[in-house]
Amino acid sequence: MTFGKLLIANRGEIAIRIARAASEVGLQSVAVYSDDDARSLHLRMADEAVALKGSGAAAYLDMDGIIAAAKGAGCDAIHPGYGFLSENAAFAAKCADAGLAFVGPRPEVLDRFGDKASARALAAECDVPLLEGTSGATSLEEARDWFKKLVAREGDGAAIMLKAVAGGGGRGMRAVRALEELDDAYARCQSEAKAAFGIGDVYLERFIPNARHIEVQILGDGTEVTHLWERECTIQRRHQKLMEIAPSPSLSPDMRERLIEDALTLARRIGYDNIGTFEFLVDADREGGYAFIEANARLQVEHTVTEEVTGIDLVETQLRLAQGASLDGLGLDVGEVPLPRGYAIQLRVNMETMDASGAAKPAGGTLSAFEPPSGPGVRVDTFGYAGYTTNPNFDSLLAKLIVHHASPDYAEVVARTRRALAEFRIEGCATNIGFLQNLIADDEVAANNVYTRLIDDRAAELTADGTPAQAKRYFTDGAATATAAHVKVEGPAGTVPVGAPMQGKVISIDVKPGDEVPAGTQLAVLEAMKMEHLIHAAESGVVRELGAEPGQVLFEGDPLIFIEPASVDAASQADEADIDPDHIRPDLAEVIERHAIGLDERRPEAVERRRKRNQRTARENIADLCDEDGFIEYGSLILAAQ
Repeated sequence: MTFGKLLIANRGEIAIRIARAASEVGLQSVAVYSDDDARSLHLRMADEAVALKGSGAAAYLDMDGIIAAAKGAGCDAIHPGYGFLSENAAFAAKCADAGLAFVGPRPEVLDRFGDKASARALAAECDVPLLEGTSGATSLEEARDWFKKLVAREGDGAAIMLKAVAGGGGRGMRAVRALEELDDAYARCQSEAKAAFGIGDVYLERFIPNARHIEVQILGDGTEVTHLWERECTIQRRHQKLMEIAPSPSLSPDMRERLIEDALTLARRIGYDNIGTFEFLVDADREGGYAFIEANARLQVEHTVTEEVTGIDLVETQLRLAQGASLDGLGLDVGEVPLPRGYAIQLRVNMETMDASGAAKPAGGTLSAFEPPSGPGVRVDTFGYAGYTTNPNFDSLLAKLIVHHASPDYAEVVARTRRALAEFRIEGCATNIGFLQNLIADDEVAANNVYTRLIDDRAAELTADGTPAQAKRYFTDGAATATAAHVKVEGPAGTVPVGAPMQGKVISIDVKPGDEVPAGTQLAVLEAMKMEHLIHAAESGVVRELGAEPGQVLFEGDPLIFIEPASVDAASQADEADIDPDHIRPDLAEVIERHAIGLDERRPEAVERRRKRNQRTARENIADLCDEDGFIEYGSLILAAQ
């Protein structure tokens, strides 16, 4: 199917990347944007821009709205980018019904790989190694029985990984190392999966503690398939990729050949069309051990490093395949796969701060300076610019730094990457550049002696500030710095501002001027990165002025409410006629449940194991040592935070 005008159903850096590729192949491009995304640079990079109804991610997930925008703009094709609707089989089918070419695999391919259980079944049919696990949606009871059998066979060191059946991106995933952790982890995985993908089903696999994550880039025309080698994606933070390399600098030739052949086998079996990625875990503790985990039937965030080492524009290739070109016609049949030239590294520059535990908090602001690095082998894919005000309703990715070196010595591309990071100037919004500098300077990372949990295990040292690795090869003063992020708001005399803990949109203000609020009272709800955050009063007082209103986007520290400190009788705030002394509030019920999870009554398997060893539980010992109600426990609350 040939087409001449392309709607890009995405935003930010990937929308810009697609617009550039469309121009290269002679296509007109149309950008779309939500009502809170009108200052995103992708609007200017496309030939036209069309407004969508709604705000935030919901606008980009509105299938009917996207198709209506495409038809209204006279488009005959849609490129979904990555994320949003890129792997949605129903959307691809709707595009076909509307007479629009979908730049991506056929709906049945999307449907097969969008369900991880279905993808595992295909791998089993093709005799491709899989991690031991359950097949399809798994109940809590089934998960408990499976885990018990694993522990009986391998001992107390055995662990499992719970995963959402649908979706990806590290959401709906939990490692479980003890049976007593399973109930809580299962509930949290289900909740995250339901919120992120609309489906709460989960399954489980045996956990590999010392794993490397390798993915193979596949291309297909519906008849033939080929590959463009592999990428190493082992460096992750809590299942979120932060650094990608092409090709892997430490994969053995034998393992490389086996992974590529398995990926091609899977792609051939389903008649793969367009491009996609087949992902594997390599077990560093087991000679020759590896397993297929999933396939992403779309363009990957990290496609850039493959482009750099092969010289092949993957987005342009997507467009030509969608127009009916064959691999042979594009010079990309299996016998003509170009050898990688040197190495390429991609680092994801995110708008976030990280603490010593590795937990990330989204950041925001107005970019007062934005100066990407340049020079030989340095590429930056971004939508950032000086003056851009960041949006908390979308992903925190601001830029992708891609560095290539033709040398066969991996150390040379590492050195060039360190230099490029030091030249990357971003002011007005906190980023993870300092963390990335520590990361790429680490000896183990520089030698690619890595595993998927490296960042989680060493977060404290990798998030340290003021290290020798954190050089800044630019001036930090001047006019750009003087362009203020925003104006400071002063409240009435004698009041204390309650500030936003992060950049976000105000969902609700739950008090009004004149209200007396005891410490701990819920004052407002803020939304950031698709999560709601409750704002509570740190001290008692009287609300004197509101600093924001629902729908307003605030930066970190911006005042929500101004409170005059005062003694407030909490009891006087309640209407005694409405109080049921036996009523347990939902938040209190959750606290009680969190405590109960750790009680012996809720851990029968753990208690039984101790009985078999003629041992007592810790709680039984405490009960004998302490007076009744004389022991106050906080430890059980830690379970929810892990």
